[in-house]
Amino acid sequence: MALVGSLLKKGIHISNIVANRRKASLHIQQKKTLAKLLAKARYTEFGEKYNFDDLLSSILFNEKGAYYELYKKTVPVYDYNKIFNEWWHRSLEGEKDICWPGQIKYYALSSGTSEAATKHIPVTKAMSRAIQKTSIRQILSLGHYKDLPNDLYEKGFLMLGGSTNLNNQDKHFEGDLSGITAKQIPYWFRPYYKPGEKIAAQKDWGLKLEEITKQAHEWDIGFIVGVPAWIQLLMEKIIAHYKVNSIHDIWPNLQVFAHGGVSFEPYRKGFEKLLARPLIYINTYLASEGFIAYQTRPGAQGMELVCDNGIFFEFIPFNEKNFDSEGTLLPDPETLMVDQVEEGKEYALLLSTCAGSWRYLIGDTVKFVDKSKGEIVITGRTKHYLSLCGEHLSVDNMNKAVDLVSDEMGLTVKEFTVCGIEYGSMFAHHWYVGVEETDVNAEELKTRLDAKLAELNDDYAVERRHALKEVFVTVLPNKAFYDWMNSKGKMGGQHKFPRVFKNFLMDDWKGFLEKNGYIKEEPSH
Repeated sequence: MALVGSLLKKGIHISNIVANRRKASLHIQQKKTLAKLLAKARYTEFGEKYNFDDLLSSILFNEKGAYYELYKKTVPVYDYNKIFNEWWHRSLEGEKDICWPGQIKYYALSSGTSEAATKHIPVTKAMSRAIQKTSIRQILSLGHYKDLPNDLYEKGFLMLGGSTNLNNQDKHFEGDLSGITAKQIPYWFRPYYKPGEKIAAQKDWGLKLEEITKQAHEWDIGFIVGVPAWIQLLMEKIIAHYKVNSIHDIWPNLQVFAHGGVSFEPYRKGFEKLLARPLIYINTYLASEGFIAYQTRPGAQGMELVCDNGIFFEFIPFNEKNFDSEGTLLPDPETLMVDQVEEGKEYALLLSTCAGSWRYLIGDTVKFVDKSKGEIVITGRTKHYLSLCGEHLSVDNMNKAVDLVSDEMGLTVKEFTVCGIEYGSMFAHHWYVGVEETDVNAEELKTRLDAKLAELNDDYAVERRHALKEVFVTVLPNKAFYDWMNSKGKMGGQHKFPRVFKNFLMDDWKGFLEKNGYIKEEPSH
């Protein structure tokens, strides 16, 4: 028996028992979290402008619920452009005590997946500690998986992320969040961490994969962590290099894959072809703005919100009252706390965090699958849905339709995107679907996709009989999607391909495909 692994497993089991006994209601956890955030930031310029002292007094002394009404009334809702232009740009220039105490040393670079401009998301010391704390909790949650062997806890953790060699901008460092967090991993975890400091610092994504591949046979990996597309590419590369049948021929003790960033379902079929036996999949919701949620138990439908570790959540019903047809937030939206939501409805997320985000629209949409446990699934992004004429097509609908159709047709679909276009005086959707197979009937794929979407979404079915007059499908090799990502400098790390292209990005995408010979001529719309 592996002594260290056995001790770790027992410690994990005890930690889970203690955690479950101590857990307060989600509302109480969130109330305490908001109080801590307000107390910490009350002497910042943001805190003084919005009277955080009064808000804190309301939490401590007023009747239940009054504090949240005052918080909504006092602090405005922000998107990235608004909070950056009014506040964060000053922190980026080196000013102290703007939205969070002290000077902010690190910024995570993110373009989201709907905008071209690079976003600078602050990563404070408090946020780094919060991410580490939640990461440890996620490891502890493995105690719920009873069949894991003791010695698994002594195996390596392969974390495939951005470069830890951050860009030095004189007054701050910036880079991918996964690179920032990997640079700050606790000392006790370093013996288990792969690919190690030297390879983790590599900025060239292609060279990083090459170096990992060359050393892969020397490592005993039990856990892998990363975005599904990049993990799959790496495993394919390793299998080809060593001329083996599966990744388990190189890493026989691999048992757990913690994934995040996008839905895993479009990747599952191709991913599992690379395995000799099933893995345990753990869904993770780690964004540039914070560690939001993770799957805490086997068989859970969703991920549990982290309600007691530096993030205060609010939820905006994702409907026409609060968002326009482009997914832009309307003035004075309705906002709710975690105890006010309903299961099965879509909400856009607002975050107030220990990184100086305040009522910040992160851009993701979620749905509660178990309100009592605070378990959610990600359904898409506010900008990544199509409603040209009332079809209300979400990324969740798209993922499910692609998954069902790929099963029916025996296809390996890793990537896809959809564009909403004008079609005469009406509208159409144009799908670009990436497949591994070379002989695919695009017309059959179109017919099946259209039918599945109509089954999944009543609004889509109605509009296909009225204003949404046509659906086009262009079949591409998956390489086309990764080549586009590479052309934008977005290979690897937490980057993922947009599921919906709008506005100028549609022309950019089509121009890229034509220039690189993936398509000769677009169909006439």
